Amino acid sequence: MPLAGVFEALRIGLGFLWTATWAIVLGLFVTSFVQEFVSKERMAAVLGEERLPDVLRATAFGAASSGCSFGATAIGKGLFKKGAHPVNVLTFMFASTNLIVELGLMILLLLGWEFLAAELLGGLVLIAVMAVIVHFTLPEPLFARAREELNGREKAEGTSEDPTCGMEGRDEFSLEAEGETLRFCSKGCMEAYEQRRAGRGGLREEILSRGGWFRLGNRYRREWSMIYRDVVAGFLVSGFVIVYVPQSVWEALFLEGDELLVTAENALVGTAIAVLSFVGSIGNVPFAVALWSGGIGFAGVIAFVYSDLITIPVLNVYRKYYGWRVMLYILGVFFVTMAFTGFLMELLFDALGIVPDLAGGTTATERTYFELNYTFYLNALAAALSGLLLLAYRRGLHSKGERDPVCGMKIGDGPSAKYGGGEYSFCSKPCRDAFERDPERFLPRAMEDGRAEPETG
Repeated sequence: MPLAGVFEALRIGLGFLWTATWAIVLGLFVTSFVQEFVSKERMAAVLGEERLPDVLRATAFGAASSGCSFGATAIGKGLFKKGAHPVNVLTFMFASTNLIVELGLMILLLLGWEFLAAELLGGLVLIAVMAVIVHFTLPEPLFARAREELNGREKAEGTSEDPTCGMEGRDEFSLEAEGETLRFCSKGCMEAYEQRRAGRGGLREEILSRGGWFRLGNRYRREWSMIYRDVVAGFLVSGFVIVYVPQSVWEALFLEGDELLVTAENALVGTAIAVLSFVGSIGNVPFAVALWSGGIGFAGVIAFVYSDLITIPVLNVYRKYYGWRVMLYILGVFFVTMAFTGFLMELLFDALGIVPDLAGGTTATERTYFELNYTFYLNALAAALSGLLLLAYRRGLHSKGERDPVCGMKIGDGPSAKYGGGEYSFCSKPCRDAFERDPERFLPRAMEDGRAEPETG
């Protein structure tokens, strides 16, 4: 592998990452803000039926619950276990990986507004098509048996899902709440649950409080932890694909021309490549740029971007959760709807005359990425925002002072309350109010910090 080619591949991959960094940061900030400060009803309770309002709720919940493919799959499993209808589970999973802010901004920056429009409009079309297919083909006894076996297996094995992210909980991160033992995948998710179950004040009060910024910083940190591997892998892989995959390979894979057969073939092959690519989440956008540069049609690129929920690693997760037959059904439904929607979007955009012209643009190898332009300044602002959020989290976690018995944040001066002969300090009024409503619930943490002793006699 010639050294010059390696450097060029790294230049392109890192250049893509540089171009999109501010958009990823902005998207994750918006997602973290919505999930932390905008309260939502318990999702499974309102996603149990195959009705249009429930599908729309699943779409909205998904779009506001951004995450990686594995996170979306884990949350989907939790919804399914609690009784959510399969079409609503699939809708939630697709929306949470495809109808999200950071993905849209990346598509806009790296592929153009036409692809963004196709992603958003096509995403809604895909959900509608998928709902129709599931309505007429769903093997209800198979899914009922899968739900029963999933609940029975996890009960027998003593496993439980993290109530924060849906991943598998671990014994070392557990706490007693609401009469049961809850297990979490990590300390961060356990902290986030404690913070969320604490009382909430008004939105303005939360945003202006140190505790609110602590929780927002923790949420932002966890959002990054879920996607950074896919992001880095996607950008680096795209650079090497652009440099080292010869044009003859693309010409062999994808037909060229304006016929319907060519559009259909491109959509099918684009979806198939996604299954084999092992790249998920928003990391598949730079890979899509590589496909577009190689000559794949508009339909194939759009279908590829849709398809991060049917990569081989994600399919293996379905198999573990639900068994082979349900996994194959999900693969079939997603594959058909994703390829068909990509095909439909090219037909629509071609009729409107807005399919982008690859020949008229600058190729990835011709672009200059690292310049003192608007991208530099936006990335500088994004770095400052990230630093502020992480500093708020770190200071709340490790600063000197007592620990808030409600949310776990370390504090100096703040609101206080008296109970049982002791006085307790809090990061904010909402945490103090939560303590006053049910002090016994939060006393164990205060006693762990040595600030109170249980009354005797």
